[in-house]
Amino acid sequence: MADRKIADLIKDIRGDVQLLVNDQVALAKSELTPAAKNAGIGGGLFGAAGYFGINAATLLYVAAAFGLAALGLPYWAAFLIVAGVLLLLAAIAGLIGYSRIKKVKPPEKTIANAQALVSELSTAVNRATAAASAPQIEGTVVSDKKALR
Repeated sequence: MADRKIADLIKDIRGDVQLLVNDQVALAKSELTPAAKNAGIGGGLFGAAGYFGINAATLLYVAAAFGLAALGLPYWAAFLIVAGVLLLLAAIAGLIGYSRIKKVKPPEKTIANAQALVSELSTAVNRATAAASAPQIEGTVVSDKKALR
């Protein structure tokens, strides 16, 4: 290894870094895809809950108006039943959406691997810096005692 040129070592390090980065990107994609799917489904169900809630509120307003105007059971009772069903659907969709959103977790493996990669790269840079600044005679690294003579 001492016979290798610094340019060759740097090329090897560059290739290794590219491979590590590509692996990290692939890991992040594989880990984030299920989380994004759960977030999308949960968000859609929250949207459905909002839609049903707005419709129920509208029907409650209409039912109250008919109830005050007519003071009879048939119209407003029917509107209240429909509004109650819509509120029930909104509650169910909201609870399912909430449970799906709670399943979304950070990419723990990707974060751990990225931290390990940073540590390894830092060590490699320190070694390369030390090797590049070491005393050399005709391309061979020598000990400090020989360099001082």
